[in-house]
Amino acid sequence: MEFKEAVNRRRSVRKYDPDKTLDPQKVKECLELAVLAPNSSNMQLWEFYHITSKEILTKMSPFCFDQNAAKTAQQMVVIVVRKDLWKKRVKAHVAYLKNVFGDIPKEQQSKRAKFAFTYYTKIIPLAYADFLGLLGYIKYSFYWMIGLFRPIYRQARKSDMRIVAHKSAGLAAQTFMLAMADINYDTCPMEGIDSLRIKKLLKIPSSAEINMVISCGIRLPEGVYGERFRIPFEQVYKEV
Repeated sequence: MEFKEAVNRRRSVRKYDPDKTLDPQKVKECLELAVLAPNSSNMQLWEFYHITSKEILTKMSPFCFDQNAAKTAQQMVVIVVRKDLWKKRVKAHVAYLKNVFGDIPKEQQSKRAKFAFTYYTKIIPLAYADFLGLLGYIKYSFYWMIGLFRPIYRQARKSDMRIVAHKSAGLAAQTFMLAMADINYDTCPMEGIDSLRIKKLLKIPSSAEINMVISCGIRLPEGVYGERFRIPFEQVYKEV
């Protein structure tokens, strides 16, 4: 369908038709589109747990407080933030860059190649490296002083980088839900969850964080709770 149609069709559906099933392969294809979402520095600090097992779905429902979107879900997707994998992602980028530009000495690299290698071997480690949150505050204070004289990136603390990773995961989640809407599959993003119990159930590492759980199915008419309400556009739109 047209993009506008997909955006308008996507609703948070809270009751799914028990007689209509989803093709797991099609949901997986929507997740393949989700990984094409824009994300900070292309670090891709995310994982997607696609739940198709009826047994796991049944166990997931109380961990989502038995809300209707969970109880009636045909499948679920758990969006997981893996900020802890930043070193692994850096290695992947460096390997990719060597494949693109060649594994040649720095003095022989083009200007573009030097910047790319420097970005992933120097700048990214500087941004993500931390020790008990202390290094982040040191960086934050240093950048704040520099910011007195010129523009500077200020999101240097551990909590700042956590937000960055969650924003990227949110972009992937939205891309997934729009992809689902495009094939007439329905979703509902759920933040009302017991993240600790879900992590234990799915064996998600303790260092990871759950961004949201997305239930999936085919909507019942009563699954959409009324007309869509939005604050008038004029109140949120600021032209500068």
